[in-house]
Formats: sequence, C-alpha cells, structure tokens
Amino acid sequence: MGVVAAGQPAPEFTLRRQSGDAFTRADLDGETTLLVFYPFAFSPVCTDQLSLYQEMLEDFSARGVTLYGVSCDATYSQEAFRRELGVTIEQLSDFEPKGAACRAFGVLHPGGFPQRALVLVGPDGVVRWSYEAPSPGDLPGANLIFDALDG
Repeated sequence: MGVVAAGQPAPEFTLRRQSGDAFTRADLDGETTLLVFYPFAFSPVCTDQLSLYQEMLEDFSARGVTLYGVSCDATYSQEAFRRELGVTIEQLSDFEPKGAACRAFGVLHPGGFPQRALVLVGPDGVVRWSYEAPSPGDLPGANLIFDALDG
C-alpha cells in the first residue's frame, strides 16, 4: 500500500495521548500538522530524529506547523522517552489496537511497528506531503520537511 499520498484526505484514526485521551482525525482540523511516525522509543535513530526535530521546533512553529511523534509504544514508554530526551513534541500512541492508525496511514511495517515516515496534513484535513524512509534505519533530515513546506 505505502504511505498515504499527497492530495488524499487524512484517514480516520484514533491515537492515545499521554493522558489517555483520544487524538483523532478531528484534532487535525484547522492546524497544519506533521505526524512523525517512528519505529521504537529509545532506539538510536529515533532518539536522533526527535532530538533533531526538537532543535528545529521554533522554525516549525514559525511556519505554523505542529509536530506529533507517533509510535506503537505504550504511552508510558513514550512519556519516559520524551522526558529522557528533553523534548516537548507530544507523543501519540498507536498501542491498542496495535498499529491500527499506522495501518490507516499506510506505514505499518510487517514487523508490527511504524515505518519511519512523515505525513504533513493541512488545516483542511488533506495530506499535503508524505515521505517514507527507504528503511527504518534512515533518518529523514529536517531540510526534507522544510523543502516540502516551501514546495
């Protein structure tokens, strides 16, 4: 299937915030949102990726973009990961039912974890740009995202 393509509406989904509250397709309305799908909390490339994006967070905010990290880790693991890294990017869990949102976005790896992927959704709920890394070990640089925002 592959990652949801630009021009498609964002699929219906439900993720969980640290509080346990639902984060759904409706939460994207009126915002420009970058969903950052990553394989595993505490893995080396995921650590580097979220740290890099945190360093660039003011630049993303200046362009009106809100970032969310998405993995199939439990909310407790994600919160520990976020705190350990010192990042403010909110983490959203696709733990139960495991991988359902990742499947809806076309980024669920056969191993049951998210592919490393980025999905930019406009305020109208339509995907403006998407990217799937060639492998889970490849880190998409921030310049890739800024190029997409400028394009």
